[in-house]
Amino acid sequence: MTGGGAQSQQPTAVSHGGRSDGATFDLQIHHTRRLPDFLQSVNLKHVKLGYHYLISHLLTLCLIPIMTIIILEASQMNPNDVVQLWLHLQYNLVSVIIISAFLVFGSTVYIMTRPKPVYLVDYSCYRAPDSLKAPYERFMKHSRLTGDFDESSLEFQRKILERSGLGDETYVPEAMHSLPPRPSMQAAREEAEEVMFGALDNLFANTKIKGKDIGILVVNCSLFNPTPSLSAMIVNKYKLRGNIRTFNLGGMGCSAGVIAIDLAKDMLQVHRNTYAVVVSTENITQNWYFGNKKSMLIPNCLFRVGGSAILLSNKTGDKRRSKYKLVHVVRTHKGADDKAFRCVYQEQDNAGKTGVSLSKDLMAIAGGALKTNITTLGPIVLPISEQLLFFATLVLKKLFKKNVKPYIPDFKLAFDHFCIHAGGRAVIDELEKNLQLLPVHVEASRMTLHRFGNTSSSSIWYELAYIEAKGRMKRGNRVWQIAFGSGFKCNSAVWEALRNVKSARNCPWEDCIDRYPVKILS
Repeated sequence: MTGGGAQSQQPTAVSHGGRSDGATFDLQIHHTRRLPDFLQSVNLKHVKLGYHYLISHLLTLCLIPIMTIIILEASQMNPNDVVQLWLHLQYNLVSVIIISAFLVFGSTVYIMTRPKPVYLVDYSCYRAPDSLKAPYERFMKHSRLTGDFDESSLEFQRKILERSGLGDETYVPEAMHSLPPRPSMQAAREEAEEVMFGALDNLFANTKIKGKDIGILVVNCSLFNPTPSLSAMIVNKYKLRGNIRTFNLGGMGCSAGVIAIDLAKDMLQVHRNTYAVVVSTENITQNWYFGNKKSMLIPNCLFRVGGSAILLSNKTGDKRRSKYKLVHVVRTHKGADDKAFRCVYQEQDNAGKTGVSLSKDLMAIAGGALKTNITTLGPIVLPISEQLLFFATLVLKKLFKKNVKPYIPDFKLAFDHFCIHAGGRAVIDELEKNLQLLPVHVEASRMTLHRFGNTSSSSIWYELAYIEAKGRMKRGNRVWQIAFGSGFKCNSAVWEALRNVKSARNCPWEDCIDRYPVKILS
């Protein structure tokens, strides 16, 4: 899930001192020749903006003259016309009563059957202590001292780390800092407790929520599933009530965070007036690979310690204090295809050592899953102007057999912020290119990968925390969280900000946000 990005080019300041007049003249001619192209692009941009504005407000623009005519006609009515209208209504009293009854009945059915709004009250991301940081040099030195890797594997890991986009402040669990490493069950439990309880303690402190108020608990962790379960560990720690609905999701990969949100949303439609807590994490201790198969070494270089805890509510009274409202969840599963099913696969190598293997076809499969996902998501989030353009190109291609390039919808018109799963540099690069995003749209993803690494299903929450810490989240803004996971799955969650959202207390970016964004070397 790694890959090199394009070399970033910074504008270079050129001094014209000492140049001849001829050189200066040539430079001016060069810019003059490019001026029409610039003007054309500006004109096309304004035409497209005008088109989107016209289509988006078409109904309003049509209603204005209709309302104007009605008002003018009403103003010209004399008292006799008003009396005649009233008498007409009296003679048709039965019809009026029946129509009114139908309206009342229909409104009641609609109100009773419509989905209950789901609010995100607050969330918290775990930040490990500085003692668990794994700088590049320490990581490579430690890998060499373990004696488990040959020179070829060490060189491979070095190259992956150099191109990964990870910085020197990511974290690995305590067990991996030991020499020799101690990937025991006890150490894995300690990592899980440290991450989950750390995120939950901060969430409960910020929201003042009590354990007895939580009716639903969903925990997702792909590779570590002890008995009793992780959800049972949380119930035991916080003494949650006996009738709580608990769920433990395993083996669902980095997209399981969105799946957990979707499950909690469905449960909140059934169980009224309650809270749901979603805990998303991954466990590294027992899943570090100590072999020499290249495709299994990549996760060692990318995955790092992290986790998140999210508090959801279906209480109407919580809207005022909540940060976001859940708008849509769209899930795509490509597991029916054998190649997609095996592209992220836990197995043993020839030496009997267990690890997660990443296929070379991963990016192509992820692209196909993304295409299917946005085909479903697009019609429910994109403005009608974009849908018309997409439909027009489709008709031209299908009916008239025209060699028309497929129209890529502009998702920047539907969303203000993008939280792309920080699975690796190549994932972010590919989505930036395919969705035609600007660098600012993928900034949160790149900086999360740099600061915290791939924290699996919780990475999209570190990215949301980055946007908030930068002060960019405004009331009414829409956020697209998109994640990929084994199986192969592509899942999307859409949130709408209910207010100008500020960074929460003990935000993971609290003491370092001023240093970001940083330049990522290619």
